[in-house]
This record gives sequence, structure tokens and C-alpha cells, in this order.
Amino acid sequence: MKKKQVLSAIVLSAALMAASAFSVSVFAEETPDNQYRSELTNEWIDSSLRDQRPVAVLVDNEKTALDHFGINQADIVYELMNSTANGRITRLMAVMKDWQNIEQLGSIRSARPTNFMLAAEYNAILVHDGGPFYIDEYVAKPYTNNLSGGFARFSNGKATEFTEYVTAQDYKNPNTGRAFQGLLGRIEKADFGPVYNEYYSGPVFAFADDEVDLSAYSSAVSASDIALPFPHNSSKLTYNEETGTYDYAEYGAPHVDALDQSVTTFKNVILQDCDFTELDPNGYMIYELLTSEAHDGYYITDGEAIPITWEKAEEAAPTVYKNAETGETITLNTGKTYVGLVPSDVWDQLNIQ
Repeated sequence: MKKKQVLSAIVLSAALMAASAFSVSVFAEETPDNQYRSELTNEWIDSSLRDQRPVAVLVDNEKTALDHFGINQADIVYELMNSTANGRITRLMAVMKDWQNIEQLGSIRSARPTNFMLAAEYNAILVHDGGPFYIDEYVAKPYTNNLSGGFARFSNGKATEFTEYVTAQDYKNPNTGRAFQGLLGRIEKADFGPVYNEYYSGPVFAFADDEVDLSAYSSAVSASDIALPFPHNSSKLTYNEETGTYDYAEYGAPHVDALDQSVTTFKNVILQDCDFTELDPNGYMIYELLTSEAHDGYYITDGEAIPITWEKAEEAAPTVYKNAETGETITLNTGKTYVGLVPSDVWDQLNIQ
């Protein structure tokens, strides 16, 4: 090949590479066909889900209830003290947009008043199995739609209270032959509108267009390891540099979802310093979520943490999270979020390193 031809080939090759790179960049910025950005994670999901309400499922977090199934399908996971008894045992609340594909989620347990107010922020249908009489007034709230008990029973060799799981479709236990209705049938039977209704106030979180860099703030601190002051299960979140997310662990081991055999991990972590009231000597309690006074917290992502404040004006209103340094509403990175409600009397025991 002549020198001129060689040069022409090199130029053509470079041009094609540049054009290819340009087209990839442009494509990345375009909206994929029939998709939109989820209001819970900012990830691209099917546009048929745009107006669908999430579900918020109460998941037992007692060690006997492990392994959990389906937690990794959740978009947002709350962890909060369920009782002042039993070492202040925590319970998880999994908020999920695409609930029509749930194969097995749980095991599920009872709700507390706090769960109704948290689910209401997302206009979510609360899924649980009963609860103390303290929840009765919250079940009756006009913003509440909830489904209690009667879900699938899986034969797992455990006591009955650890065998109930949510499924989207109807399920028949192969050992007992007993049939159970799934979420699709239960929601239709309850005549709950499956789409957002008048109690929906809009997205709880704002998301950044680009990657959030918390190190730009003078208040930022390193946050590779987070030890939560939950004595029963000793929850921890550890930054995974390979994935850029926080791996969740409890009871001294990584939390692995039995359904997909993957470690539960989150792009964003929000921690709230939250007062609570003990309702009786049995350990039943309620978090004092309603406050116009700014309370402390942290927003954590990509190995950095900043102090934030939070407040919640009404039961069905979203919690407002603000950067404590600037006073501006925080923006989250695209991905899943862990929210930990930390009791105020142990807030100073929270360990972030």
C-alpha cells in the first residue's frame, strides 16, 4: 500500500472511531425506547410502570428468619427498631416499584405505626401480617392502603411465623396443596387503585444528573465503614470500591439474598437521628417522625459522608433532606438507597470511618 493510501486508511479509521464514540455518547443521553427514570432509583425502567404505586413490605429481621428472599429486588430498604425489647430488634421495610415480578419476598411480619407513615411518603401499599392495636388508627387513615396476612406459606422447616412470603402471582404449596392469592389478585380484590392517587405528593428523592462528589463539601468525612448502633443484629455497611456501593451485613456476615445469591448492596445511604416514644412495657414504640424542627442525619455515597438535616411536616408528606452545610435539598446518586432510622439516645454510638 502506498504511503498516501496508508495515511488515508489511518484517517478513515480514526474518523470511524470518533464517530462510534460520539454515537455511543449520544445514545447514552437519549431516552431508551419505552423506558423512563424511576422516581425511586433514577434508573431506567419500563414506562408501563410510570404511574404504578410501589409496595412497602415488612420483612422479619430476626436471625431465625434468615435467609431473606427477594430483598435485592427492592429499590429502597428501611431498617428501623421494631421494639425496645429483644435487644432493640430491627425490622426491614422493602419499598419496590416493580412488584408484579415478585417471586418470593420475605418472610413478612407485623407492622408498627411508623411503617404506615413511611409507606405513605411513596403512596405505597403497605404489606404486612398484622400488628399491635396501636396500628388500628393508622390503618383507618385515608392515605392508607394495606394488605395484612394471608400470603403464601412456604414449607421451609421453620416455625409458622417464619414461613409467610409475598408473591405477585397465586401460589400453591406443593407439600400441603394449599393455595394462596398473590399481590395482583389481592390488590384487585381490595379495590386499591394500582396507580398513584390524590395522596401522592411526588418523589421523595431528588437525583443528580452527574455523579455526586461529596468531597467537594468542607463538612465531608471519609465513610468506608458504617457500624449502626443496632445491638440485636449489629448492622454494618461497607464501601465496596469495585462496585461503588455499600455492602450490607448483619449478624456478623454479609447479607446474601437467597433468591439471587448476591450480597445486598446500596448506592446511597441515609441515616436519620430520630426520637421515639415507648408505648408500653412490652417494647412497642413509635418513631417521632413528624417534626418541623430540623433533625440531624448523614447522606453517604461513594465513600464519603456529609451531615444533613431532615424534617417531615405531615404523615403522608415526604421527608425533606437538606445539606447541613448549604441548606439545599440533597441530590442522590442513581441507584438503590438504604435508610436507617437511628434512635436518638444511641445516635452518638453511630460509627462512621
